[in-house]
Amino acid sequence: MHRIAESELIINNRGAIYHLDLRPNELGQTIVTVGDPGRVAEVSKHFDKIEFTTTHREFVTHTGWLGKKRISVVSTGIGPDNIDIVLNELDALVNIDFDSREIKPSLTSLRIIRLGTSGSLQGNIEVDSMVASTHGLGIDNLLNFYRHENNDEEKQILQQFIAHTQLSGNISAPYITSAAPSLLKHFVQGYHHGITVTCPGFYGPQGRVLRLGLNNPDLIDLLTQFSFGNHSINNFEMETSAIYGLGKLLGHQCLSISAIVANRVSKKFSADGALAVQRMITKSLEIIEGM
Repeated sequence: MHRIAESELIINNRGAIYHLDLRPNELGQTIVTVGDPGRVAEVSKHFDKIEFTTTHREFVTHTGWLGKKRISVVSTGIGPDNIDIVLNELDALVNIDFDSREIKPSLTSLRIIRLGTSGSLQGNIEVDSMVASTHGLGIDNLLNFYRHENNDEEKQILQQFIAHTQLSGNISAPYITSAAPSLLKHFVQGYHHGITVTCPGFYGPQGRVLRLGLNNPDLIDLLTQFSFGNHSINNFEMETSAIYGLGKLLGHQCLSISAIVANRVSKKFSADGALAVQRMITKSLEIIEGM
């Protein structure tokens, strides 16, 4: 077996992986990810028991029990670059032997569910509602650093998207990955289903104008107008496509749930975004516990 070098898999003095500061026995097989480190406690307060906590940089982890299910909630920070760290390190914790530094002969598939916030791109998906992402469509470029292939439906959606938006070349090569059907099927009632676009920033990449002009001033309209068969773009944010892409390549089951705090079509923002997030957390944890 190939031994992974110390420079590639960094393990600290307490035997924990570098960024997350987690040891393999400190992680549950069901993972809830949140962007905001402060939201970790808002999730874990619903646990019946918290058995372990750690904080390192923007990465906060609480592991505990929700009924009979052992769950870890992990903050990722903002953006696909952080997701690259979190997904690879979560996978390493369950699929690499830290003593031998070799990939285990039998691999573990994690359930990874993102609970985040997002902006709606459809007028009928109002603030304070929830979206379950059928696909993560990335204009952030992260997955293009890894070898990946699409199924036929994903290829068709992607080709139509590039033709519609002309987003290629000078910005990035868009990519797409589907949600795990085994998870998505549980999140139906009370959740809008559709494509989520992931951007590499909050302002220009999401079409916001403050003092700088944009190369693609029609981006919002192009995303809102896109459709392919029954698929349309419901929302955009900064993590979903990276989670779906890396998760699928690594063999994990991934799903992204978003509370809608802004509607970019109607220009509305939630009057109480914290309450919308709490409703999403409560409802989603009830479903997770019962899966």
